[in-house]
Amino acid sequence: MSQKRISLSRYLVEQQRVDGRIPAQLRLLLEVVARACKRISFEVNKGALGEAMGSAGSENVQGEVQKKLDIIANEVLIEANEWGGHLAAMASEEMEGIYLVPNRYPQGEYLLLFDPLDGSSNIDVNVSIGTIFSVLEKPQEQRGVTVDDFLQPGARQVAAGYCVFGPQTTLVLTVGDGVAMFTLDREQGSFVLIEENVRIPEDTKEFSINMSNMRHWDGAVRRYIDECLAGEEGPRGKNFNMRWIASMVADIHRILSRGGIFMYPWDQREPAKPGKLRLMYEANPMGWLIEQAGGVASNGRQRILEIQPTQLHERVSVIMGAKNEVERIERYYAELDASQS
Repeated sequence: MSQKRISLSRYLVEQQRVDGRIPAQLRLLLEVVARACKRISFEVNKGALGEAMGSAGSENVQGEVQKKLDIIANEVLIEANEWGGHLAAMASEEMEGIYLVPNRYPQGEYLLLFDPLDGSSNIDVNVSIGTIFSVLEKPQEQRGVTVDDFLQPGARQVAAGYCVFGPQTTLVLTVGDGVAMFTLDREQGSFVLIEENVRIPEDTKEFSINMSNMRHWDGAVRRYIDECLAGEEGPRGKNFNMRWIASMVADIHRILSRGGIFMYPWDQREPAKPGKLRLMYEANPMGWLIEQAGGVASNGRQRILEIQPTQLHERVSVIMGAKNEVERIERYYAELDASQS
């Protein structure tokens, strides 16, 4: 088995040289991101021994209380990526504006967006959390970089992935040719390929949603969940299980590993907001991974990857996973809209 093990570096080299799917600069960028994720994994694994547990006593641009590890992970990703010459700028869920690569370093062709530590409310209780990232090409018509350059629909991503820090540290990646999974071999210090061409079953008996918010959902989502809860005696004719970790990385990883549907829909508590999750840092990269694995990613009415962002920290309703289940909810939205027109 050891002779068949393929490292992340070898996998990316083959994507570049053998198949011609990615340019050299993108390959090098993804290797740097992977090394940063490995460093974050080490910091997470230290737990209380690293004196990085608990709140940092500050809030991010979203008005959310930052954990110490949120700040550490954000700094690790910036420091790892700013000097390599692959990037022109970065954007993070933890920062209000974009971060331009300093002039003392070479300027690259790509833009990197990331949620440095998704699910950070789970840090102190030792539940899986992770890092999500997305790569865009910098528009070529101008030399400088502005916020507008980041406002590209998810369909224009050139790479996306996440690293989940759980019992194993697993990196999940797409460059537009399916989804590959890698596990960190701590003895060797490298990510090793464990699965290629990941596929999500089109049907499922498992859904992931925060049921405590049920009274706030719109009619389409409540209709779907009511049918699932009705079990064998209901219109679906089968029993469903519910899973909810409150870490998008962990919930999506479960779906990529064994199927299911993940939902974080709009709710009426803040009707002016399209949803809770961030389009650029969470929904777009996860949506592309889901699609590359044969699933569907939607806001209920539109393909997530076709949404044109209008601001850096834009939010969106998220429904993604098993193809037939997501498309069923989209039908329910179409019927709801028709009944209200």
